[in-house]
Amino acid sequence: MDKNNRLPLYLQLMEDLIKKIDESYYLEGERLPPERELCEIYRLSRITVRQALQELEREGYIYKVHGAGTFVSSKRYNQHLVKLYSFTEEMKKNGKVPSTIVLNFEETVVDDRLASKLKITPFEIVIKVVRLRLADDEPLLYETTYLPKKFFPNLSKEDLESRSMYQIFIEDYSLGVTKAIESFKATTLREEEAKYFQLPSNQSAMMIKRYAYHNEYLIGYTLGIARGDKFDYIVELT
Repeated sequence: MDKNNRLPLYLQLMEDLIKKIDESYYLEGERLPPERELCEIYRLSRITVRQALQELEREGYIYKVHGAGTFVSSKRYNQHLVKLYSFTEEMKKNGKVPSTIVLNFEETVVDDRLASKLKITPFEIVIKVVRLRLADDEPLLYETTYLPKKFFPNLSKEDLESRSMYQIFIEDYSLGVTKAIESFKATTLREEEAKYFQLPSNQSAMMIKRYAYHNEYLIGYTLGIARGDKFDYIVELT
């Protein structure tokens, strides 16, 4: 640490630890040296080290486990909200291997509330699909999607286990998603979602509602629950 540097010492320590995390000197899930050891390594006071660790925790680089120590957080994913995106393609861009587990696939009829969301008549048949989306086998997103059966009459569970949903739309039905409208809301994990994420219930999460259109036709409505510890959503304003 350079005490002649105008940058406060705790920020210098933060920068050095972030660099080591980014360069994989400290790996995801690895325990950091305890405060006392960091004080000795960097020749800093306990107060300075603690302040740096608190800021790193607030920014999501590390997390603390009571009685066990401080650990490096797993990587967060930046989701830029400036154009249409799919989970599969975004994970590939991040160098991850995306996969999907279809938890439920069934035909059902819609009530007035859901019919209104899908812009169809009540009691019309829809396909309800519940999926768990993973990257490198780590569960990140729990999605429930409703698709009017009239648009996808031959859709099967096996299709969704082997190809992405949007890929099926285009290849099998010539229905590309031309636009989507999304809304975001802070929420907490319910027991069902927490079970698949292997996290405590009531942990923070993001609820994402997506309306997918082919031209003027609404072809799908998805209610997604994204892990709050894994995603940052970025909006570009011009």
